Parts: sequence; structure tokens; C-alpha cells
Amino acid sequence: MSANQLFLVPVALVFVVLLVVPLTQTFYWSFTDFTGYSADVKFVGLSNYHKVLTDPSMLAGLGFTLAFTIGTAVLITACAIPLAVVLNKKFFARNFVRSVFFFPAIPSIAILGLVWGYILSPLGSGVLNSVLDSVFHAGPYPWLSDATLARLSVIVVAVWGGAGWHAMLYLAYLQSIPADYYEVATIDGASARQQFFHITLPLLTPAIVISNFLLMTGGLKVFDLPFTLTKGGPGYSTYTITQSIITSGVAQGRYGLASALAVLFTFAVALVAVAQLWVSRRIERRVL
Repeated sequence: MSANQLFLVPVALVFVVLLVVPLTQTFYWSFTDFTGYSADVKFVGLSNYHKVLTDPSMLAGLGFTLAFTIGTAVLITACAIPLAVVLNKKFFARNFVRSVFFFPAIPSIAILGLVWGYILSPLGSGVLNSVLDSVFHAGPYPWLSDATLARLSVIVVAVWGGAGWHAMLYLAYLQSIPADYYEVATIDGASARQQFFHITLPLLTPAIVISNFLLMTGGLKVFDLPFTLTKGGPGYSTYTITQSIITSGVAQGRYGLASALAVLFTFAVALVAVAQLWVSRRIERRVL
């Protein structure tokens, strides 16, 4: 074994201990009635997988997780790219404005969920409802107690918290685009809109790929924001797959059932990631 290969041994050990072993154990437990408390484990076959696919709470978690992932990916991308273009221009206090938009990405998302839970409280004493009442004499509105409004609230808070971070990602790529491209386009009579769609947007394709990959994988694994903001309610309207795994496995002592859901979820995330990378590479080949 060469010296270069020896450096890979610690990495391989970490990979095996922290990924391969847990995945193997989870796959085994998914075929059992393991509770996490008793060593008496019985093989139940595909029973856990059948329960996962027919359990209303888990199906609701799947539905909201997909809606959250797609909604945040689309909205954050739609907000972050124009924001990055604006922040790339020269104006007074530009660095301060950049830091203001980036600030929501600094605190823990769980802390943001608790803060926004106070702001969006459905009671009349909630911050937003108090402002609406004092300014427009409207409300109070059930921001977190109505199923539809709760879903929208969670997505909007996630967009508020993530748009600035992804705008900084796009900003880094914008600064790598040569200014000569825009100078030539201006000489040729191209408008600002034409320059954006024919120069800026195509050259931002690698950043869009990275940003959406992070948004999709992060959205599928989301737990902290919906849990701290709504606890998954009202009902199961903002329930997530990750919350289902934790609730079934830890709170209810159904590790076998939770393991089956975790296995399906792992394969789903891997499939989405592979499909997204494949589509992204084809788009990059056509655009660049």
C-alpha cells in the first residue's frame, strides 16, 4: 500500500463506522418489530413497509415535505438571483446591505422558528396580528392554526431565512463574470433585460445547480423549522418525514417502523439527488 493510499484509511474507517454500519443496522431493523428497549426482536418481513405506505400521518408528512422542498427551492431561487444582481451593483452602504440580507442565515433555524412562532402567533397578541390590527384594523388571522396558512407560513419563513444565503452564493458567481461581456453587449445595443437573460442567467447555471441541489436535499431532510414553528400541526398539515421517523422511533418506541421509513426516505433522497445531478449536467452542457 502506497503512502497516498494510507491517507485514505482514516476516511474509509469514518465512512464505514458513521455511514455503512448505521445503514446496515437500519435496514435490518426495518424487517423486525424492534422497539429500542427490548432485546427480544422478531422478524416481521415487509409489515413495517406496508404500515409506512398506509399510515395517514406518514403520508401527510410525505406530502408536506415534497411541497416544502419544491416550494422553497422555486421561491428562494426566484428571490435570490434578482437580489444577487442588485447587490452586485455599486451603491451607498453596499456591504452593510449585503450583511443585512445574509444575517438570517447566521442564527440556528430552530431559533428562527421560535422567534417567528411568536411573530405569527394566531392570537390577537401576536406581533403580526397586533400590527395588522393597529394599522389596518384587520385580523386576527390564524397564521399557525389554519392548515393552509400554517403550510404557507412555514414555507415563507424558510424562504426569508434562506434567500440571503443563496443570494451570496449567486453573488460570488456574478463577480466571476467578466465585465467585458456586458460592455460588448451594451455596444451592440442589448438592453438590461436582454443582458440578464442571455449573459447573466446562462453563466449562473453552475450556481443554480449547486443552489438547487442544496435546497432539494435540505428540504427533504427538514425538521427543525416546522417543528419549532408549528410542532407539525395543526393536525398533520406541517408534519415532515423526518419528524415521523423521530416520533415513531424515539417517542413511540417503534424503531422497526421508523427504520422502514428511514430506508425508504434514504432511497428517495438518493434518487432525487442522482436525478437532479443528471438533469443539471445535461442543462450545463446545453447552456455553457
